[in-house]
Amino acid sequence: MFEKRDGEIALADDPAAMPADGHVVFIGRIRSPWTSRADCPKNMAAARERGLMATVEIDEAFRPGLERLDGASHVIILSWFHHAPRNLIVQKPRHASEPKGVFALRSPARPNPVGLHVAKLLALDVAAGLLTLDAIDVLDGTPVIDIKPYFASIDAFPDATIARRESGE
Repeated sequence: MFEKRDGEIALADDPAAMPADGHVVFIGRIRSPWTSRADCPKNMAAARERGLMATVEIDEAFRPGLERLDGASHVIILSWFHHAPRNLIVQKPRHASEPKGVFALRSPARPNPVGLHVAKLLALDVAAGLLTLDAIDVLDGTPVIDIKPYFASIDAFPDATIARRESGE
């Protein structure tokens, strides 16, 4: 599914085969229109451009945790990229001229494939465990590991920057 590109470096040991340090449970699944990696938008901006909504289905045991989330305009979804390789520590994105360390990228391929998505919460049905989102940039069926309300007052940094060393990043 992921072909190795020139300049990429794999870890000697695949993190997926290492002993676990903690116990992560999936609390639900994302339902999106994306069923293949080729069709899936590369980020939330691209997902929003396509104008297709998504839903998050929360398992019954975790639905009480949704109480009072309806006051949030936006939510942070933490997902688990279950199809992504975990052993690449240096990657060569298609759009980049040089390889980069995984922690300098937003790629799903990483030692712990955790995704972070900020989405507009369009609707919430606590009893059914359904969150309707404006968009999402993950494959249908992607596991959810957490949901948090987005607070613009503490989560946004308008002056945040990242040095651009090449165009298209």
